[in-house]
Amino acid sequence: MAFSSVQFLFVFLPLALAVYYLLPRFARNAVLCLFSLVFFAWSGLRGAAILIGLAALNWLGGLLLERLAAKKVLLTLLILADLGVLGLFKYAGFAAETVNRLVPDLLPVLSPALPLGISFYVFTAIGYCVDVAAGRVKPARCPLRFFVFLAFFGHGPSGPIVRYGQQCPMLDPRGEARRVTVDRFCYGIKRFIFGLSKKALIADQLALIYQRVASVPAATVPAPYLVLGYLAYMMQLYFDFSGYSDMAIGIGSFFGLDLPENFDYPYLAQSVGEYWRRWHISLSSWFRDYLYIPLGGSRCSLACTCRNLMIVFILTGLWHGAAWQYVAFGLLHGLLLCLERVGLRRLLERLPALLRHLYTVAVLWLTLIIFGAPGLAQGLDTWSGIFHWQEGDPGYTLAAFADTKLLLILAAAILLCGPVQALFPRLKEALYTKKGPGIPMMVFLLVLLFFGLMRVTAGTYSAFIYFQF
Repeated sequence: MAFSSVQFLFVFLPLALAVYYLLPRFARNAVLCLFSLVFFAWSGLRGAAILIGLAALNWLGGLLLERLAAKKVLLTLLILADLGVLGLFKYAGFAAETVNRLVPDLLPVLSPALPLGISFYVFTAIGYCVDVAAGRVKPARCPLRFFVFLAFFGHGPSGPIVRYGQQCPMLDPRGEARRVTVDRFCYGIKRFIFGLSKKALIADQLALIYQRVASVPAATVPAPYLVLGYLAYMMQLYFDFSGYSDMAIGIGSFFGLDLPENFDYPYLAQSVGEYWRRWHISLSSWFRDYLYIPLGGSRCSLACTCRNLMIVFILTGLWHGAAWQYVAFGLLHGLLLCLERVGLRRLLERLPALLRHLYTVAVLWLTLIIFGAPGLAQGLDTWSGIFHWQEGDPGYTLAAFADTKLLLILAAAILLCGPVQALFPRLKEALYTKKGPGIPMMVFLLVLLFFGLMRVTAGTYSAFIYFQF
């Protein structure tokens, strides 16, 4: 049940809000737990059962970590249990296939359905246990508060990855930090509508260009259309993921939970390092705090720093998916960050800001071809087709991949992914201010909501007709 689905927009969210505000404050965490369970169970009862089991394990583990003197053994066991469940569902099949390529039919290939949001709530749980063991936070005493922290339906399926220290003051349903004012609720509406618009009006439309290009062999597509298809993918990825993050922040505001920002116009970055400080911020900071720094971070020799970066980014690539293309994506970003460490960053700092920006966008786009292609071989074929500027099949014309409307949406996406906000700071301030919107902003939001809902319902109606006939 996606945030942009008819079921969520017209049934689940209104019902959750109605029940939440009709019941007294002391019952509101129970309401959020119930609706979060329904949300996860919608994608599969087994996934919901796994979530409950991991929540119970880490809640009890946190309480024990506070009491035990020898915390490292228990912490290690908790981390292994969390990663073991994640590995079983997400990586076991990939690992078996890789081994079977070397030794055919050695291992059975498991392909269980991936539970909704498992990567996000496993990392959230590990961060919680590490923080409790380190004494940075006190463990949650109330299981309902812990479940809201771990699996609130607003951030559970697609992030951002939350930290207990930041969320703890808001987990008390009767606390001042949880109180929802008119401005706070209106801010939630604004962020939710912006996110829905990004997803429905831009990302879902750009996906049509990308899917048409990626659905045919790269060797047959003329180079200009390969460039077009993966430029559309680059924009789609940002507007889709940042749109979900905006909707998550808006949903959190409806219920008095402030979720962290996850994107800060990453395509304005002037280096790959800066890009990762702006893109999927909660994941980047999680790897920094719980892996990179414990490995030694940059406080060691240059060789060890580069080793640490490579470990972090190979795992970052794998976090996104169990396939070699994601390993390659992480490897490429690790290498780029190492190059920036050994001297490329100093060279970039001597260049004009525009050239630094163009360098960053170009290398990001090239790595996202590998990330977004149907497979590693297809990604490499796409690289080859672009670098050789292949003619491709003469039967392919621009009309086969995009019409005028889609090209205009792509142009708008390029402008709205950061350049317009950088040129007009007041516009950016209006987008993110937590004050109640004025009349012009309200009109603008109503227009966006209207077109967003039209697009969502039109997609649902088309799917209904398809399945009927």
